[in-house]
Amino acid sequence: MVIAAHPDDAEFTVAGTVARWAREGQEVTYVICTDGSRGSNDPTIEPEALAANRKAEQDAAAQVLGVREVVYLDYEDGTLEPTLALRRDLTRAIRRYRPDVVICSDPTMRFYGDGYLNHPDHRAAGDAALDAVFPSAGTRHIFPELLAEGLEPHDVKEVYVHGHPTPNCWIDISDTIDIKVAALQQHKSQVGGWEGLAEGIRAWAQEAGAGQGIACAESFRRIVLG
Repeated sequence: MVIAAHPDDAEFTVAGTVARWAREGQEVTYVICTDGSRGSNDPTIEPEALAANRKAEQDAAAQVLGVREVVYLDYEDGTLEPTLALRRDLTRAIRRYRPDVVICSDPTMRFYGDGYLNHPDHRAAGDAALDAVFPSAGTRHIFPELLAEGLEPHDVKEVYVHGHPTPNCWIDISDTIDIKVAALQQHKSQVGGWEGLAEGIRAWAQEAGAGQGIACAESFRRIVLG
């Protein structure tokens, strides 16, 4: 299960790994926390129309990658907070789909390098995701209303945190980098200047794998639970 704040977040960050695992026979589910309705400064586009467009783009990208299902929680884009309501919704998804592995973003990262401030929605989604994994998903009497829905506790086995400054796990995406690029290309409302972006995605993957002797990689902080 990949938990992300916005449509397109997973394609920018972990889609090479998703494509590899899907092609190895793993079932992958996306949980998208926000509706994506604020992801444009174009004054001619209404938020409701943008939200519908971005869901269609996300569905198309998921199909390219081999993702089984995309779940939309529809929190308002741009103002996501790590509330108990969000944690409950993510706990519900984990108990329903019962993943062995959850991928999420690092909630501690305020900025990367000298040119990118991390979106607060990314941090909120990662924070709530980790709290949903532990303790909420596996503890029977946290959110007892989920028991009434027939959702029994579930223990996630591993967490892969992307965007962590000291990764300890590198996934070889040399055979799926082109699929990642093709999936990202589905997000037409978000990827202006496509040719430069595609080159950037490949360069990031090459940089991530360079120290590990991998042509193209995605890096994670892997946490094994239990």
